[in-house]
Amino acid sequence: MIRRPVELLSLTLLGGWGASLLGSSEWAPVMGCLLGATLWILIDNIRAARVLAWLRHGNASRAPTMSGVWEEVVERARKGFKVLNRKARKSEARLQEFLAALQASPNGVVMLDRNSHIEWCNFTAAQHLGFDSKRDLHQQIRNLIRDPAFIAFLNKGDYSKSIEIDGRDALPGHPHRISIYIHVYGKGRRLMLTRDVTALEQAEAMRRDFVANVSHEIRTPLTVVTGFIETLLTLPLADEERERYLRLMEAQAHRMQGLVSDLLTLSRLEGSPIPGSAEWVRGEDLLQQALNESRALSDLLSGGQHEWVVVDSPSVEVAGSRSELVSALTNLLNNAVRHTPAGSQVRVGWRMLPDDGVEFYVEDNGPGIAAEHLPRLTERFYRVDRSRSRETGGTGLGLAIVKHVAQRHGGQMLVQSTVGRGSVFSITLPPSRVLTTA
Repeated sequence: MIRRPVELLSLTLLGGWGASLLGSSEWAPVMGCLLGATLWILIDNIRAARVLAWLRHGNASRAPTMSGVWEEVVERARKGFKVLNRKARKSEARLQEFLAALQASPNGVVMLDRNSHIEWCNFTAAQHLGFDSKRDLHQQIRNLIRDPAFIAFLNKGDYSKSIEIDGRDALPGHPHRISIYIHVYGKGRRLMLTRDVTALEQAEAMRRDFVANVSHEIRTPLTVVTGFIETLLTLPLADEERERYLRLMEAQAHRMQGLVSDLLTLSRLEGSPIPGSAEWVRGEDLLQQALNESRALSDLLSGGQHEWVVVDSPSVEVAGSRSELVSALTNLLNNAVRHTPAGSQVRVGWRMLPDDGVEFYVEDNGPGIAAEHLPRLTERFYRVDRSRSRETGGTGLGLAIVKHVAQRHGGQMLVQSTVGRGSVFSITLPPSRVLTTA
């Protein structure tokens, strides 16, 4: 702190000595002091200018070399810069982490300024709404989303409810619905959140269809049973007629019982844990149990006129739920029985796959299935021939059960069919659930 007075005194004495060399006037010392002070001020201003230039444009790590009080000013400024830079780096890191979290969000996020220009958006929002998250920054959102409902929603300013619009991938027959929420924050800024609700809407539609189908499937046999009961109660019937009505009522009751049983099976499959690999079952045992149940159905429907061919297959064991696998195989066999005429041949067996997995298959030489029906066969209550399926007691849930069982065991259900030549339904299981035995 004492350097500046010393520098000033030194420059003043130097100026006075220099002035005395110029003459012996009595004003020489005074002029010398003034000259020294002026020189000191000039040098100090030069130093101040260097410091200011560094403060305005310089790098904290390249501080100018100073002496005196300016050295302390520069040092304190440099330390202050370091603290500010450290805080700025931490703030930038936190900001990037926050933006990375928004990028990873399954929901879209768009930040709008007070004039509805895009300040930032994540990739999800860009995908939902059909614009580029980088190229379209600072663009007016109205120019990018031209849906009249959205523009009216944005202009209205009442954001208490959300709005739904078509997404970028919406096509006829393939809906893509995006839900948009807007929240006001800051000084007129808006946070726009987008969410793909296509799956939710489809699930809701499936739920409505499911309830409608269940109601229809149960109402039909109930109507029949109710009519027969009224007939039995109100009309005098011969023993033969009474027995015939009771048999029909029994068949309808069994139909409802089968429907409820299949619904409970589906519910259990969807709500229970994935089967483990602790229980191993021989392929021969699974197939034999399924065959016994399907032969009983064939006896009931066609007097046992189906021709069963059990193909010689390698000895294997599979890991999973015995009851679920038997249920899946039984449904495949029952499907062949119900949809092929009496006298048809049904071949069953399994074969090893190239990846050491296994495929259980059921092949028939029935009428086959048209190609347009194949993608929908596993939909609940979907029937290719509704009248024949109901006549044979089918619930329309069998192949849905097969699909769920296969997926729960890490496999899949496959269908191959040619009209007029027959069909092949199969279940594949991955190598991790297959063990070959001698």
